[in-house]
Amino acid sequence: MQHQYPDHSENLVRLNRISGQVEGIKKMIEEGRYCPEIIAQIRAVRSALKRVEANVLQKHLQHCVAQSFDDEKERDKKINELLELFNRFDD
Repeated sequence: MQHQYPDHSENLVRLNRISGQVEGIKKMIEEGRYCPEIIAQIRAVRSALKRVEANVLQKHLQHCVAQSFDDEKERDKKINELLELFNRFDD
């Protein structure tokens, strides 16, 4: 059976904006801007990326994980996937 993944294209606008923010941070560093101004922009990018992550996670839970609940083995696999992912990246 071919698995179809959910569409995440609604995040592209936000990702393009984040890309522009990162370019802005690079420019700020090149210009020797004040450290707290740079940090504020870095934190804004981190926050925006967390929103994209939350969107992707929500869709994964609603689509991929929810579909797996009909099969206990598949459900356990999906849960373990997420646990490993979150354990790998310690925020």
